[in-house]
Amino acid sequence: MFRNEPITDFSIAENRAAVETALKLLHQRIANNEIYACPIINGKELRNKEVFERHDPADFRLVIGRTSLATEADADAALASLKAGKDHWEETSVAERAATLRRIAAQMRSERLALAALIIREAGKPWREADADIAEAIDFCEYYADEMLRLGSPFKLMDVLGEDNQYLYQPRGIALVISPWNFPLAIACGMTVAALVTGNCAILKPAESTSLIGYAFAKIVLAAGVSPSAFAFLPGRGELIGRRLVHSPDVAMICFTGSRAVGLEILNSAATLGLGQTTIKKVILELGGKNAIIVDEDADLDEAVKGALNSAFSYAGQKCSACSRIIVVGGAYEPFLRRFCDAASNIIVGPAAESGTLLCPVIDVASQKRILAVIAESETNAHAAFKGSTPTEGNYVPATIFRDVATSSSLWREEVFGPVVAARQAASFEEAVALAIDSQYALTGAVFTRTPSHIDYAKRKFKVGNLYINRGCTGALVCRQPFGGFKLSGVGSKAGGPDYLLQFMEPRAITENTMRRGFTPQST
Repeated sequence: MFRNEPITDFSIAENRAAVETALKLLHQRIANNEIYACPIINGKELRNKEVFERHDPADFRLVIGRTSLATEADADAALASLKAGKDHWEETSVAERAATLRRIAAQMRSERLALAALIIREAGKPWREADADIAEAIDFCEYYADEMLRLGSPFKLMDVLGEDNQYLYQPRGIALVISPWNFPLAIACGMTVAALVTGNCAILKPAESTSLIGYAFAKIVLAAGVSPSAFAFLPGRGELIGRRLVHSPDVAMICFTGSRAVGLEILNSAATLGLGQTTIKKVILELGGKNAIIVDEDADLDEAVKGALNSAFSYAGQKCSACSRIIVVGGAYEPFLRRFCDAASNIIVGPAAESGTLLCPVIDVASQKRILAVIAESETNAHAAFKGSTPTEGNYVPATIFRDVATSSSLWREEVFGPVVAARQAASFEEAVALAIDSQYALTGAVFTRTPSHIDYAKRKFKVGNLYINRGCTGALVCRQPFGGFKLSGVGSKAGGPDYLLQFMEPRAITENTMRRGFTPQST
């Protein structure tokens, strides 16, 4: 029976010391220029001329590692390799494919400290966030292995005399996985192993910013026994090899997590039939959110402040599930806002490598400039109730809370993907829910209330993919809170849930007339 991978308890000194040691070992490897990533096609590593240097988010002067970028020719070679190997992988037994996922999970457990250190430095994720990233990746492997064993055998449909009716699933073909930088292991792993366990071949194209952790995962996949002709790793520029792969008639499905603009471009491209294409491409998209937390008049403000603080500012708000709007009912508005701002003033800001950090640098300089521009523009037409301070070195953005934000403003309506919160008051709980769902997105949301009728109302009317009652709106766990939304938050069933693997397969029904008059002799 599936159980979630335990999260590391960093209140235990031994666990803290283990991470410190892993970070020191990684730092030495960085100093020795040992950290690199490169394309892997048919099990062979390629070194190309164009190299991407990954800089430390906390110190842009420091290069963590270098990635040899894939070319369009590499993309074509990877597709050719997978086309040649897809029948072999499809015919690999379901039991063996599931066992392979369990070996991937086991290897990630054994490398957990080294993987965590790399996520901390490359993605700039604080300790707890990096550890949870690995735990989620392990969960995806174990859960999807279980799910495929459930779905992998043909099953009978109606019992009809003289007729045998069976229902089964077959893989789609070659899956292209385009993964984001903010969950560089969990999401990359989840989409990739879902494709592989269902019998598809897979190409993993990670975000440029987190190709190093993607490469570490790719090595684990191949070491676990996935056929080299069933999996390829192609770090590279999205506008180059990403576009090449998206347009390829050999790609049967595309799994993408990232920006709305790119996701919709992929969806549009996938609808165009390419020369020689024999299947309609399946597309799974997760495109973000503009998530709201509602604080009712009778809410426990201690819990509401804590839940909102973590949801808005952990990992500098760089989560599609992060809280970016807070709606407070009636007289609770001023007390909540005062306490929320006080709490924000006490969060620990610093490099992800420091154990107590909550608000870390954002992923890169471009993101920093974009978010700072949003804050500056918002300050011209909204009141900043709180704006924190940050170190001068690194890609930092201050935690910022705006109050009485107009619902027509871009600050209220557009995803920022940073530590910026828009707050306003609602006259009633019903108005608060109406404000929350008046959005182009529908990913996550949360409600803090002690009124049972308001809980029931939220369950009926606060329609988002993941709704949380009396807790924050981030931190979904595999199987417990399958993750994904609707409206412009994406298309596709929930990751880590019972419907997810079905998207990677095509159903078939086979009917046999069993009222035969003997058999034709079979020669040996």
